[in-house]
Amino acid sequence: MEVAVFDTYVKKKNGGYMHFDIIVAADTRYDHVLTFGKAYLQSKLRASPHISTRECRFCHLEEVIPAWEKNIVKQGYYIHEIEGCH
Repeated sequence: MEVAVFDTYVKKKNGGYMHFDIIVAADTRYDHVLTFGKAYLQSKLRASPHISTRECRFCHLEEVIPAWEKNIVKQGYYIHEIEGCH
């Protein structure tokens, strides 16, 4: 399965940033990618997050890693946390 990786940076209220990748099947519509990002942020921040084309940009395509595939099949996406997500 080929996946699309969207590099995402979201500013936190304390001034720091959350950096994470939203990984989806390559044929996923972009508006769905943003919806997945909002769902992730709501689960982490417990607030109504703002995420747009400014914060979330297509990065590249690659073959899926088995650890990601379960989540992508189950919920449509996988979040790879990079920094500031905890």
